[in-house]
Amino acid sequence: MDVAIAALALILLMIAAYRGMSVILMAPLLAMLAVFLTDPAAVPTVFSGLFMEKVATFLKLYFPVFLLGALFGKLVEISGFSRAIVTAVIGMVGAGRAIPAIMLVTALLTYGGVSVFVAVFAVYPFAAEMFRRAAIPKRLVAATIGLGSITFTMDALPGTPQIQNIIPTSFFGTTTWAAPILGTIGSVAIAAAGLAYLGWRRRSLMAAGEGYGDPTTLVNEPEGDDDAAPATHPLIALLPLVVVGAGNLALTILIPRLVPVEQVSVSLAGLTEPVVVKVAQVSALWAVMGALLLGIATILLFAFRTVARRFAEGSKAAVGGALLAGMNTAVEYGFGAVIAALPGFLIVKEALKSVPNPLINEAITVTSLAGITGSASGGLSIALAAMAEQFAAAGDAAGIPREVLHRVASMASGGMDSLPHNGAVITLLAVTGLTHRQAYKDIFALTIIKTLTVFLVIAVYYLTGLV
Repeated sequence: MDVAIAALALILLMIAAYRGMSVILMAPLLAMLAVFLTDPAAVPTVFSGLFMEKVATFLKLYFPVFLLGALFGKLVEISGFSRAIVTAVIGMVGAGRAIPAIMLVTALLTYGGVSVFVAVFAVYPFAAEMFRRAAIPKRLVAATIGLGSITFTMDALPGTPQIQNIIPTSFFGTTTWAAPILGTIGSVAIAAAGLAYLGWRRRSLMAAGEGYGDPTTLVNEPEGDDDAAPATHPLIALLPLVVVGAGNLALTILIPRLVPVEQVSVSLAGLTEPVVVKVAQVSALWAVMGALLLGIATILLFAFRTVARRFAEGSKAAVGGALLAGMNTAVEYGFGAVIAALPGFLIVKEALKSVPNPLINEAITVTSLAGITGSASGGLSIALAAMAEQFAAAGDAAGIPREVLHRVASMASGGMDSLPHNGAVITLLAVTGLTHRQAYKDIFALTIIKTLTVFLVIAVYYLTGLV
């Protein structure tokens, strides 16, 4: 019965998300329904002390990133930089290669350290305009951006600075470059299979007569004049993206050196106690925010007059988008925390320990918990916190290097996490102006490819011994 309650809440949330209902409304209602069916008296306490606490924690840490990311993406759009880049890319690779071009741009951003959420805001204006010019159905925009941001560059490609590749390092004593050969093989397989699928979908939809869509009925369409020649050189238009990626890398290295202490304490006259911040918990966020500010400053440096004319209207749209995306993801984080606290979740977690093969056990456990919580990082953290020692002991007994355990866990976290209620999926759809009904089928196809690739990597390891 306990397992059925957790499963019921999860299934209802997926149905609600797929049918276009507001996750901001449905996530707390369904989380509290699960608590009510478990222990009715616990509902008020769990809502205020667990669900809202997790929502507030998420927003406290990440909302500035959402806000700056949305503003950066909007300024890229209204400055005309997106149109300049799209025109240059089409001129170089042709309109027929819009899908691999957008995947590559997104992959470069995320592998350069830009968060998945920021990459979505930054790339969407380029993708929408490029797809529109090439008459590619808009419904494929979300999956194309997703292929470059929430698959191989998030957790498979060696050295990626995304959190899903960082979490295992503290459990297995590895680095982000763990199992470079297996990670590269997995990355190539995901990219190739994903592009093949999206190419097939594009041909199928266009053969059925579907084009980009009617701009008057589409949502969140970037503004622009098709007949206007881009006034900005494409290299200048690319500069803000380069600044964000390079700035994030530089600040990631510099901040720990400039603030070589565990925590910073500041005393202000109006406070009874000093403000204390643990540097390790926020240094990565400071790096991303600083990089985005540098990117915004770069846009203003080269296109101040153009941006100034539409800044008020554009910034309002950016704030609205950031609020929606941030709250969608925050309530998913709170929902996952509640489900993880229920007895049914603990039963599932214990049952997963019975899978005999160490790598398959790890992969199934991590991807299952990521799917249940709707979060790659959340499911990975829960799985490794509870079972990392067991995975390591079983791996040591079987002669499996810790690097392989790292790569399998990291890749598995980005598998079934992207179910309809996943925060990144909801953000991706919100930013692109698409619904689950329109675009989730193609995102789920990538989810299947990503999940199967984890087992391909395991097979390659057992067959070849490559690490």
